[in-house]
Amino acid sequence: MLEKMKNFSWRDVDWKKVDYPRIALTAVFLLAMFLLGRAVGAATHRVTASSAIAHSPENWGLGFGDEGSQPSGNVSAAELAKYNAYYVGNAQDKVIYLTFDAGYENGNTEPILDALKKHNATATFFVVGHYLESAPELVKRMVAEGHTVGNHTYHHPDMSSISDREAFAKEMNDAAALYKEITGQEMTAYYRPPQGKYSTENLKMAKDMGYATFFWSLAYVDWYQDKQPTHEEAFDKLLSRIHPGAIVLLHSTSQTNGEIMDELLTKWEEMGYTFKPLSDLIP
Repeated sequence: MLEKMKNFSWRDVDWKKVDYPRIALTAVFLLAMFLLGRAVGAATHRVTASSAIAHSPENWGLGFGDEGSQPSGNVSAAELAKYNAYYVGNAQDKVIYLTFDAGYENGNTEPILDALKKHNATATFFVVGHYLESAPELVKRMVAEGHTVGNHTYHHPDMSSISDREAFAKEMNDAAALYKEITGQEMTAYYRPPQGKYSTENLKMAKDMGYATFFWSLAYVDWYQDKQPTHEEAFDKLLSRIHPGAIVLLHSTSQTNGEIMDELLTKWEEMGYTFKPLSDLIP
């Protein structure tokens, strides 16, 4: 056989006797098998990747569409609801849910609270242990003025890297215990993952502890102290991207937020929005 192949020449083929239809059919069959193999491989890869995303650490992320419309999250609202977690409200209601992440105090919480009081708007402040330690009087003011104080963990770690239930619970319980020591009240069981880092297991652990987890549907880069956005930059993001049912994340450390809060709330009200607490989202 090898000897025959070695001596083979296309010039020796009798092309009149070649079965062209059979060759064509064979070629089509082989091409179909090749394409089917690729499709099955791609589908298997997608399923594997999807499974990995579901169980590995993630960063909360958003995709924005038309101005005024709700963004999509990297996990759907329906999927989050299985874990008592939320990122957006009803798409038909012109309601805004104001939330502030409070890692430390630098003089900007008071003007924010002043603006909220002026507009009779309630908000949720997600605080960490350092804030509770260093600004207990502001925490008491938040409570006295009808705001909710939620759990942002004690040390603000990457919670998605914590798989041990006891370690996860300690971060939450230590913050809640200090809050109770300061206010004499139980902390509302609302949780926001530091940096938006989470895993499916984290969501399960928070739910098992009785917490509702809150991500967000609108935020902007307001946390760099040496690179604060201008008023114009802040309004550009916060007005153009506002949408019905928005859970807005702002940082109480932002000087810009402290300066624009009264005007920002006024502009949102002029656009027809009202402000409600996060409790409005929980069935």
